[in-house]
Amino acid sequence: MKQTELHLTDEDRKVIESYRVKGLHHAREVNRAHILSALDLGVPEAQIMAVLGVGRTAIWRTRAAYLEGGAEHAVRDAARPGKPIQYGANVEAQISALACSSPPEGATRWTLELLEQAAQELPDVGPISRETIRRLLKKTASNRGAS
Repeated sequence: MKQTELHLTDEDRKVIESYRVKGLHHAREVNRAHILSALDLGVPEAQIMAVLGVGRTAIWRTRAAYLEGGAEHAVRDAARPGKPIQYGANVEAQISALACSSPPEGATRWTLELLEQAAQELPDVGPISRETIRRLLKKTASNRGAS
């Protein structure tokens, strides 16, 4: 299989060399920098795969990313969107305030079940599970019912 040639600019070589030399980057980023450097030197893909322990698709994707957007684009990981936040700071504050208030009649302290029932009655909160309440309170490092 014929390998396509890749020629880096002097500026791109400096960027890639900074990734290869400094120990401040993720292993994937360093590997991509090594791939681009090896492709620039004309090293065969089979040898790159053997030395770096990467697959052929990693080489192809790195080359394609370089041709699409340059060295920084090829070496860095793309930002991932992640799951959107379901409950905002306002809801977290309401649940924290509820947990810090006095417990309902007949209870000596707030339990997660009681917090769940009370939180679902709040107008801005709506349906919320005990586990979500537990995680929100854990983030605030609150101690339910302790005085």
